[in-house]
Amino acid sequence: MSGHIKRMVAPSSWRLSRKEQTFVTKTRAGPHDAGAMPMAVWLRDRMDYARTMKEVKLILSGRQVVVNGRPCRDPRMGIGIFDIVSIPKMDRHFRILLDKKGRIVSVPIDAESAKTRLARVAKKTVVPGGKVQLNLDHGANVVGDHSVKSRDSVVISLEPENRFAILDRFPYEVGNMAMIIGGRHAGRIGRITAITRVPGSTPNTVALEDPNDGTSFETIDDYCYMVGRETPAVSSWGIEA
Repeated sequence: MSGHIKRMVAPSSWRLSRKEQTFVTKTRAGPHDAGAMPMAVWLRDRMDYARTMKEVKLILSGRQVVVNGRPCRDPRMGIGIFDIVSIPKMDRHFRILLDKKGRIVSVPIDAESAKTRLARVAKKTVVPGGKVQLNLDHGANVVGDHSVKSRDSVVISLEPENRFAILDRFPYEVGNMAMIIGGRHAGRIGRITAITRVPGSTPNTVALEDPNDGTSFETIDDYCYMVGRETPAVSSWGIEA
């Protein structure tokens, strides 16, 4: 299977110039969806840390880029929302977010902030021994408890000695803050005012209120990513660009 796609069909969230070249690196299958940005595109086209694919591979082979606490060596590995990307030799750290137009942005953060990551619980299962395993949206599995539910968000540690320990939780429930990660409202922050359960396979609908101007809008639950409780945690986990 080809390792590239035409730039004309690349996700608009990558913000690529589409007519200067014909092809661009394709995201390898992984924890994020196909809209995730390949590491090669991030290094070369977005951050200007490399000029060619050869330079990208040289940087990655030297284990100079760390994603969520682990070195990245695959130029096609996708990075997505709330991933933490660090370049230790330059002492530079970034949180991957969406801007208010739904485009992927890299927000500079300090080394202390790069020690934690926000992650959404995709589902949970009971493993042998009766322990509850939380399956997170970026592919990691952590041990939790029955109080954590699907669609909740958890703050996990990325430090080697305490990797993936749960430090905090933002429940998916009315009154809490959510960031929209898809659809026409992608990138917006809102307080959940109602969750309407829809029978069958149709996604549930969620009504939210913008905390800045009080306007109301709706989306589906798949697009809601919890970023705070009653008191917004937007300064830490929401729009920072």
